[in-house]
Amino acid sequence: MLYELLVPLAKYHTAFNVFRYITFRTAMATVTALVISFILGPWLINRLRQMQHGGSSIREDTPERHQKTKAGTPTMGGIGILVAILLSTLLWANLRNRYVWVLVLATAGLGLIGLKDDWHKLKTRKGISARQKFGAQILLVGALMGWIYVWPPDGFTTSVVIPFFKGWLLTFGWLWLPFAILVVVGASNAVNLTDGLDGLAIGPIVTAGGAFAVIAYLTGNFRAAEYLRILNVKGTGELTIFCGALVGAALGFLWFNSYPAQVFMGDVGSLALGGSLGTLAVVTKSELLLPLIGGIYVVEAASVIIQVASFKLTGRRVFRMAPLHHHYEIKGWAEPKIIVRFWIVSIMLALLALTTLKLR
Repeated sequence: MLYELLVPLAKYHTAFNVFRYITFRTAMATVTALVISFILGPWLINRLRQMQHGGSSIREDTPERHQKTKAGTPTMGGIGILVAILLSTLLWANLRNRYVWVLVLATAGLGLIGLKDDWHKLKTRKGISARQKFGAQILLVGALMGWIYVWPPDGFTTSVVIPFFKGWLLTFGWLWLPFAILVVVGASNAVNLTDGLDGLAIGPIVTAGGAFAVIAYLTGNFRAAEYLRILNVKGTGELTIFCGALVGAALGFLWFNSYPAQVFMGDVGSLALGGSLGTLAVVTKSELLLPLIGGIYVVEAASVIIQVASFKLTGRRVFRMAPLHHHYEIKGWAEPKIIVRFWIVSIMLALLALTTLKLR
């Protein structure tokens, strides 16, 4: 919005040229999202607490102590995250860029699906069915990915970059569409599974958002892409602004979600944030880097799959409880220790992913 309004004024005064720069607008989007989160947070928490009447938002499939220590904490705090991300992006990004709209619509749409699920849980103690949730996610993401595939922007390709190998590409053709849907929907639900401890899910969002900011900027910059010998996707540089808003909103929410949490993000936050990471990976052609950047989410989701498969096939459990963070809780680890150690791993994985840009 400001890009369209202020950049034309550069012909009258050179000071307005600063709004052309992606780096400046990314920094401003980060600060804007952070400020919105700080201003909106206390009011939203109070409103959610009043609306939920102190009712428990804790899932039954969690350690017993959660029912005592976390009961009454309001959920659906992800509404604040969405407001901060979307307002900041719409304010600072170039709205003529189609990739920006794909990110905005994916994040908002998945957030609405999560919001419906959260609302049902508050009213009936049960969310919408898994079939309804997955069906809605697939329809939404399929429509957005289909929009890119059928009417591709300049420079778009259905090829997927193989990390660690220079110039190695997998060409999917029409199979790119179901692959892209799998990446986005899978990422969305992986973050949802990780959201079980105070600050656990939102911390790695900060590191993943920062990593994707670097990837989006370099991928969208022809000279940088040519120097690093990575795939250049015209227009993806503008997504750096979205990544900045994502980091700012995540940091702002972490202020209220850090241990002991004043609010939980709920499905409205986790589904939207996971979907945004998946969509960023798809449009920046870093789909195969996503399991590394979001390694914490992958491991958490894998622990659930392994636990369920093992129990059904052998009648035995591999972990004391799944997802993995509950396993460590039952082993006796303090909650802050689990959270911080998972954050450390997420930072290491994000840095490792960024090194592949030079190793190719």
